[in-house]
Amino acid sequence: MSPARETRDRIVDAAMELFTLQGYTATGLAQIAKKADCNAGSVYYFFPTKEAILAATLERRIELLRPEVLDPIWTGVDDPIERVFALLAGYRQMLAMTEFAHGCPIGNLVIEVAETHKHARKLLCDNFDNWLAAVEACFAAAIEADKFPADVDPRQLAIFVLTTMEGAVMLARSYRDFRAYDAAVSMLRDYVERLVGDATGWSKPVGAPSPQHGERAARRTPPRRRRRR
Repeated sequence: MSPARETRDRIVDAAMELFTLQGYTATGLAQIAKKADCNAGSVYYFFPTKEAILAATLERRIELLRPEVLDPIWTGVDDPIERVFALLAGYRQMLAMTEFAHGCPIGNLVIEVAETHKHARKLLCDNFDNWLAAVEACFAAAIEADKFPADVDPRQLAIFVLTTMEGAVMLARSYRDFRAYDAAVSMLRDYVERLVGDATGWSKPVGAPSPQHGERAARRTPPRRRRRR
């Protein structure tokens, strides 16, 4: 790699990290230069505007989704459906490790720049489409393996997963706990298992409480008082 290319990559990496930690608006070019260990002139040489740096970071995220996000999570997970839930577990782990400081970097930028940076909005959508394509491929594989009914639309199901994840991450960061996140993933899991049941003929007994639920219900139910004769 040439020195010029190496410097450019350092600038993009530094900007990605700073945009994630403190947002696009709060990040200055001088901060990016300091983080990238280069002078301000180098930043302006490669990127005439701050928006050009933003575009470069979004293009880079598309390239890095597979090697830096999906592959580490999916290594050793062969079942296509479980890959989806492993991905959701990965986002939960990220929230726990950062004490809810890091959300979805693309979702954060949508809120911050989608209305003011039209070119960036296109790249933000490209990032979502890239994520959706990966999850859609998992569901398509599940259909191919007869784990889902043939009429399930894998793209629509992937959109369901994305909206679940984005909303769950936002609520977890707002409340600083995982109750909403876990509830959302649990309901998604329930829906997916019903699709599996439709394809395989297996289904959970309708209305059958779990043992824990039954124990709680028993504790809540007061004993009946005997009537005096």
